[in-house]
Amino acid sequence: MKVLALNSSPRIKGQSKTEILLSSLVAGMEKAGAQVEVVHLRTKTVKNCIGCYTCWTKTPGRCIHRDDMAEELFPAFIESDIAVLATPLYHFTMNAAMKAFIERTLPVLEPYLAQKGEATYHPLRGRHPAVVVLSVAGFPEISVFDQLSSHLRFMYGKGLIGEIYRPAAEAMVLSPSYMKVRDDILDAVSEAGTELVKTMKVSKATMERITQPLGDKEVMARAANIFWKTCIREKMTPEEMRSKGVVPRPETVEEFVLLMKMAFKPEKASGMNATIRFEFSGEQAGTCSFAVSAAGMEETMGPTGKADLVIRTPFEVWMDILTNKADGQTLFTDGKYQAEGDLAVLMKLKELFGR
Repeated sequence: MKVLALNSSPRIKGQSKTEILLSSLVAGMEKAGAQVEVVHLRTKTVKNCIGCYTCWTKTPGRCIHRDDMAEELFPAFIESDIAVLATPLYHFTMNAAMKAFIERTLPVLEPYLAQKGEATYHPLRGRHPAVVVLSVAGFPEISVFDQLSSHLRFMYGKGLIGEIYRPAAEAMVLSPSYMKVRDDILDAVSEAGTELVKTMKVSKATMERITQPLGDKEVMARAANIFWKTCIREKMTPEEMRSKGVVPRPETVEEFVLLMKMAFKPEKASGMNATIRFEFSGEQAGTCSFAVSAAGMEETMGPTGKADLVIRTPFEVWMDILTNKADGQTLFTDGKYQAEGDLAVLMKLKELFGR
């Protein structure tokens, strides 16, 4: 079986959630024995269809443009058994690069008008691959794909053999606390690839794994808003934030607790069983505690009992340390904050909590 996998994301590897899921799908297809060609449309020249109908009249089946689409991609498309259309969700449908590609597949049709029931259509000139769509979105609801799904179902009908949609895709790579679920999602996408090659469909059980919730929707929204506020404050794009290691800055004790919970890495707490208490002073005064172990973390707002490490600090001072605006060891030596108890736990905080 020949598969042409088209990725229309403009983002490069490591940034593109579309590519992350597509890589898993391709791995599953190859595992089932398919020959898969992956094409990143960002590296190709695909001119816009100009509606001239040359491909229907002067050169039937051949576009007037002489670009990568006409010379390379369209021939590969009509020769494939399955075409995977992988696109990020832009304005609730496919992005412009994928739309341009689809419009340039017009030569696969003949100009004649045919009827099927009450519907009018153009008959196929020759063979057409089965179609699988894969898309990702930042919003957490699966319903954000409704418009894309409706459009593709109308266009391809029974030829659309698979729809793989992943909401809350940004959170899959941002929070260590989601890693276990993320890994299961990617494994399910790989399984979907295997199923598509073997059966030309995706099972209900596999789709349920792919679309499973990552976490609490309200928590994700609050974390996202902290992230975007930091982007705006620092005048950085998300990719600049990532590449420069900039940490989202909490503005309240509650936001601090939220981000600490999302950043916790339980695998770094092997052999630990410690409670860390923060006593914040200043405009954002308050107390919170984190009981950490390899089994997970429990957070508590307000005063608690005995703690293995107590950190007393002005809120803004610790936020400067958290976001790498200041060096924690220097500020400790200068007496800007105090730490009592097991200082070995203090030294391990960066390891226990990721970005």
